[in-house]
Amino acid sequence: MKPFALAGRILFSLIFIFAAFSHFDANTIAYAAAAGVPLAKLAVPASGILALLGGLSIALGYRARLGAAALVVFLVPVTVTMHNFWAISDPMMRQMQLVMFMKNVALLGGALFFAYAGAGALSLDARAEARKAPVGRAALAAVA
Repeated sequence: MKPFALAGRILFSLIFIFAAFSHFDANTIAYAAAAGVPLAKLAVPASGILALLGGLSIALGYRARLGAAALVVFLVPVTVTMHNFWAISDPMMRQMQLVMFMKNVALLGGALFFAYAGAGALSLDARAEARKAPVGRAALAAVA
C-alpha cells in the first residue's frame, strides 16, 4: 500500500506543476487583470511560483506540510477571485465556473489533508524521519 501514497502525491501535484507555467504567460496575466486581480503582473507569476513549489514539495514529499500550506495560500484567493460563479449571468459560463470552483474546493480539501497528515510513505520527509528514529536493539546488536 505504500506505493499508493507516492502515486497519490504525484497525481495530486500534477495539476499545480503543469498549470504553474501558464502563470508567466501574458494572456493569463491579462485574463486575471480583466477578472479584477489586483497587481496581476506581480500576483499571477507569484501564484505560479506558489503552485509550482507547493506541487513539487508534495510530489517529492519534501516538507510536504509546508508545500500544502503554500497550495492553500494559492487556492483560496484564486478560487474566490477567478471562479466567482455567483457573479456570472450567462448560464453556460456560470456552470463552467461552478465546476472550476468545486474542483478547486476539492483540491483545497486535498491540500488541507496533506497539511495535516504530511507526505506519508515513500517520501523524502519519511526518509528524514527514519534517519532521526532511535536505533532499535537489533540494529545495536548487529553493530556490537
